[in-house]
Amino acid sequence: MGDTLEDCVPLRLAFDGMDEHLERDSPRPLVIAVSGGGDSLFLLLAAKAWADTAKRRIVAVTVDHELHPDSPTWALWCRERAQRLGVKHHTLLWEGAKPATGLPAAARAARHGLLADWARSAGAVAILMGHTADDGLEARQMRATGASTPEARTWSPSPVWPAGRDVFILRPLLRVRRAQIRAALKSVGECWVEDPSNADMKYARARARWKLEHGLADCVELPSPMQAPLARQLLQEVVADEAGGLTIPREALVTATSDAARTFLGAALLCVGGQDRPPRRTTLGRLLERLTGANVFSATLAGARVDADQDRITLIREAGEMVRTGRRLEVGLPQRRGVSWDGRFEIEARASGLRVLRLAGLACRLSSTEHQHLRRFAPAARRTLPAIVDGSGLVFCPILAGDERVEIRPLVFARLAAACGALVDEGAARRMAQRALTS
Repeated sequence: MGDTLEDCVPLRLAFDGMDEHLERDSPRPLVIAVSGGGDSLFLLLAAKAWADTAKRRIVAVTVDHELHPDSPTWALWCRERAQRLGVKHHTLLWEGAKPATGLPAAARAARHGLLADWARSAGAVAILMGHTADDGLEARQMRATGASTPEARTWSPSPVWPAGRDVFILRPLLRVRRAQIRAALKSVGECWVEDPSNADMKYARARARWKLEHGLADCVELPSPMQAPLARQLLQEVVADEAGGLTIPREALVTATSDAARTFLGAALLCVGGQDRPPRRTTLGRLLERLTGANVFSATLAGARVDADQDRITLIREAGEMVRTGRRLEVGLPQRRGVSWDGRFEIEARASGLRVLRLAGLACRLSSTEHQHLRRFAPAARRTLPAIVDGSGLVFCPILAGDERVEIRPLVFARLAAACGALVDEGAARRMAQRALTS
């Protein structure tokens, strides 16, 4: 075949998705996740065709999970196919021991983490992935049998944290059936890699795919790609502070729909707590019921402390949870490379010999100016602030007083905005990250 597809429905739909969410004049690269399967191959061809018209640079990236003896061969096939298109290619390895149970979920998390880290280091905002309408149907079938597989959205933040900070996933093929893609590829003489795990019936997705192919699925109505959740309306009511806390009028949760309030509250707790797993739905529901009542109370959930008075709800990082989770909170800061700390801040050192840890127990070593600024924060919030210690033992907190030796960027509000669907395209995501750097 030639290296371009003829005009067809899948190609037009893919272009629509890219036109809606990507910038045409950006110098940033676009990362195309390529496994070698038919869906990802079609995505690569479509993305190359779109990028040529938009004058954008694309990079194909393949994750070798090291789960199959042929995986290096598949990665090499992807490399050669990308190079024939004139597209640079990189292979990332999921190295180390693999879990005995929950392998598909672990592989998915590892894949997203590797892709997000690589994309961010390359200056990319968006990773394009080849999920189709059939993937949505399979996910619905899996949920019908008790799985918690989420519904995919055309444009959404990376599902891993903190690797996925500032990185978004675009799935421009969610309205395209897999059979349409295969037909388009065959019409131009293309071939692709078939991963045998896709037919391995010990995996839930393979069983769901088999049911769909044989007309035995419980869910056959094509899912519509999810739009930005209604929770973004609540985002306009939020006041964020530089210490990673959030405040929202209590009335805003009371008047919101239950779905929007639940989505927002779960995302806010996750972001303030710096966690990577949302709270349980039942536990979240009980907290929401209390918050939409009239009682004044305090509670903790998902690493966040919730203080509710008559008018406001304040969320801050829960200091005790920082210790209980066993998270590594004392971290060395390499020069000129951003490090995520406690899931709430990105810190970049401009000098050598610096390390970061929580301020609890170190406040007495701050300067008098920092002590004055520390009074702005509630006592419970003070202990969770990042403290920087230099090679001589000097302690300072860049949130309280700027210091040329470090640059600190809060992540909480930008992460919440992404989770609430407020960053609707590549440009909005890029502008939010830039505002956080200059605020």
